[in-house]
Amino acid sequence: MIDALEANRSLLKAATVLGLGQPAVSRSLAEAEAIIGQKLFERHPRGVRPTEAGMVLVRLARRVLAEMRRADEALDRIGQVAAIGALPVAAVGVLPGALIRLKASHPDILLRVEQGRMEELLALLAAGEIDLVVGRLYTPATPDAFLREALWQEPLSIIARPGHPILVRGGPQLAACELVLPTVSQRVGQEIDQLLARLGLGGAALRTSSHGFIREMLLATDMVSIMPRSMMAGDLLRGALRVAALPLEAPPRPAGIITSPDRPLPPAALAFCQALRGHLAELAAEGIADMPIADTSTRNRHETSHAQPS
Repeated sequence: MIDALEANRSLLKAATVLGLGQPAVSRSLAEAEAIIGQKLFERHPRGVRPTEAGMVLVRLARRVLAEMRRADEALDRIGQVAAIGALPVAAVGVLPGALIRLKASHPDILLRVEQGRMEELLALLAAGEIDLVVGRLYTPATPDAFLREALWQEPLSIIARPGHPILVRGGPQLAACELVLPTVSQRVGQEIDQLLARLGLGGAALRTSSHGFIREMLLATDMVSIMPRSMMAGDLLRGALRVAALPLEAPPRPAGIITSPDRPLPPAALAFCQALRGHLAELAAEGIADMPIADTSTRNRHETSHAQPS
């Protein structure tokens, strides 16, 4: 009412803006002046004008109204914001394609992506700072209460450029190729070393923590890499890189999402999960990611925990 009176400088016009009768505005003004203990508006032939005390209250009223509008906008955005934690392989592999799908189907959703190691992301998930974690489902060192749902397999594979001799039947063996590999400080690098040991390969390799560097070396040279296929999902989909068969069966590497049993996923996070599943289906159709049959009991617990009211 104070804001409308100063903006319109008329009891009648302020009443019209507020959808009230003029007597109601007059009573409200009298009550405000009684509470403040000072005259807030002076009447004159053409309407009203604020006193010095009135302008103090006008400025206060407008700050309060602005804060209320900002709070209203923030509440409206709650259902449209999700915070996703991503392990490094998932961050460069399946996440970009999933986010592209999400933006196409839900352009108003805002996402915050935190990339980190599993122990860091689980701490954020426990604190409620992220809604879920995406990536390799490592067996926890100690049992915890988090819900884990396997959505895909990301097996280790040989990756090379199109036309590379290793892709040709009867071509050179892996031992004859120069390797560019993730560093052993990464868990995936340690798993690759275990696979190399099984293959009887322990020679020198170029090691790096940079996904971009590995990608560039694969595209520009005859070097090959051993890594999860999903790590180069975009290039494999576009045909810029190819997969060569390993000479032995790679160990299973389940990946998926980790959520908290105590908090239902907000609508934006549920929409992200739907987009992720759609992208994984595309990768599976191209032979890039295998989608396992999830354990029914685990899946049902997950869906029950995150069911949303209709």
